[in-house]
Amino acid sequence: MASEKLKIYKKPEFDNPRLLVGLSGWMDGGEVSTGSVKCLIDKLNADKFAEIDPNGFYIYSFPGSMELTALFRPHTKITSGLIDTYEPPKSAFYCSEKDNLILFLGKEPNLRWDEFAKCIFSICNEFSVGMIYFIGSIAGLVPHTREPRLFCSVSKPELKETFKHYGVKFTNYEGPASIITYLTSSCNKRDLKMVSLIATTPAYVQGTNPKCIEGVTRRLVGMLDLEVELDDLRNISDEFEKKLSDVVQEQPELESNIHKLEEDYDNEIFNNEMGALKTWLEQQGIRVD
Repeated sequence: MASEKLKIYKKPEFDNPRLLVGLSGWMDGGEVSTGSVKCLIDKLNADKFAEIDPNGFYIYSFPGSMELTALFRPHTKITSGLIDTYEPPKSAFYCSEKDNLILFLGKEPNLRWDEFAKCIFSICNEFSVGMIYFIGSIAGLVPHTREPRLFCSVSKPELKETFKHYGVKFTNYEGPASIITYLTSSCNKRDLKMVSLIATTPAYVQGTNPKCIEGVTRRLVGMLDLEVELDDLRNISDEFEKKLSDVVQEQPELESNIHKLEEDYDNEIFNNEMGALKTWLEQQGIRVD
């Protein structure tokens, strides 16, 4: 039975669609989670067809500094004494029927995870979704000059065989959970599969990260077998990296630390993902250390 919080405005036609989820909040470093899903909604000309009523899912008033409470309160714009906009949290479903894809873009709820998840699972039941993809992002020790690494957790053991071919690392973690963990574990009780893909973004880069958004979007396009032109994103990514590198060059200590991150990143790729090549080179008498 669908939750009363879920509003479906029209019913697209699919054939066993996939669901891609992006959420603002805890796992949206560099705005990669929401940025990549927003990009695909735009590129696929996806139409909004359903949304979740935000009332009851969010804390609006939270004690603390303005910087802290700004993370919880709705956004507003006031011009010349008049309120232009008041924007409560939005969580909406979009569809690309030709790509057999549902995209969900929202804000991680503070409260009533079970009810929020029920809305998502109701969409899955209504349209016979078989697979849920979540894309998230966290700050990590990675350089801005390299591709974001993807860490992966899955709802069923057999999915590991599928996703190991995409060059992901399987997550080892113990600590506070997110609603994505709740969703993934709940899929085991349903006829659903789910994968959580978490990109690592450079911890020293604040705000939106176009390079990571482009890299993650490109990976999603491949995984979901989409036909999407990404040249414009690539150009923005290259320009962002160039500007950031120019800034880094003016800070020798930071530049030195980033070079160390690059070495660690490249060594990890070579040792873990190119092991066969490394062995062959050593057999030919070519040292790689």
